[in-house]
Amino acid sequence: MSPLFVPANHFRELSKAEIFPDPLRPLEVDLGCGDATFLIEMAQAHPERDFLGVERMLGRVEKTQKKIIRNGLTNVRVLRLESAYTVGWLLPTSSVSRLHLLCPDPWPKTRHHKNRLVNQEEFLNGLARILQPQGEFLLKTDHAEYFEDAVAQMLARRDFARLEWPADAFFYPQTDFEQHWLGKGLTINRGRWQLLSQTAEFKAAA
Repeated sequence: MSPLFVPANHFRELSKAEIFPDPLRPLEVDLGCGDATFLIEMAQAHPERDFLGVERMLGRVEKTQKKIIRNGLTNVRVLRLESAYTVGWLLPTSSVSRLHLLCPDPWPKTRHHKNRLVNQEEFLNGLARILQPQGEFLLKTDHAEYFEDAVAQMLARRDFARLEWPADAFFYPQTDFEQHWLGKGLTINRGRWQLLSQTAEFKAAA
């Protein structure tokens, strides 16, 4: 199995078995996986789970592939694709146990706020579709306004509930971006939400 996941068809919803051979294993997704620091550590710590990294930039995807091979990991793959489309249309319904969005592009200019993932219906509706019941969405960002935006958007949704996330709740390695921002003395905001239920539309589609 190649560490690079290339869908046979980018224009239909995938099945879980197309991504990893055993569809019964928990699947976690790391959106914008960067240099794969977080992705690799999670895959090493949890050999009983499968991990899919999603990254748009070719150089980072190539580095991630090399890290997967160098570490001899078979429970992690990387997909080169845009995050909103991956979540909104490609990933299978009710297939993901946890989705991680760590230090995303904050799009700080007001005219660019619409580009934030947390402000896009395609992403938010897709998130509710692909997560399993009681599945989790975990967000970390150094950008306070982005975090406030995310909290407001998630609060407005009846299908998600916010969970506590104490520092020692579970193993959760830092990304390269997080290490960089913490090194500058910046605060990392974090939020954790659980899917309560899916809409009738998504259940019917499944």
